[in-house]
Amino acid sequence: MTRNASPFSIEGPLSPSLERALAYWRSLLRGGATVPFADDMDMAKAQDLCAEVFVLGVFQKPERFRLELARTPHAPAVERELQDRFIDDVDLPTPLEFLRSQAAATTESMAPTFYEHRPRAAERGYGRLLLPFWGGGQVSLVLGAVEFR
Repeated sequence: MTRNASPFSIEGPLSPSLERALAYWRSLLRGGATVPFADDMDMAKAQDLCAEVFVLGVFQKPERFRLELARTPHAPAVERELQDRFIDDVDLPTPLEFLRSQAAATTESMAPTFYEHRPRAAERGYGRLLLPFWGGGQVSLVLGAVEFR
């Protein structure tokens, strides 16, 4: 049986800032772990790697995601209007299109995922990387990094 790539899998080179975020995530792996522990994540360090970052809290049964922290200077409405809210309760603006499905793929695959938004007309394009973190016996946090193009 051939296994297909996971939805939102990383299939090409990332931009320099998203590559730095992925390298940071990999640097946190301990021993034989395939996912870093949530208590090892340093938001200040993540903010130094990429200008646009956010953290989703992951809840199980039912699966839901809440925007816990955000630093999104190019999308101030994300910080101002969505922080501390479940993302299925709000309309998701740029750069959060398809975030629910990407976050679900990230937690299910327990691996980094990537979404690329290709612009239409005057829109700006961006790439979004999601990185899972383990805690309490499950993926408990997802770190997001965005780079506008």
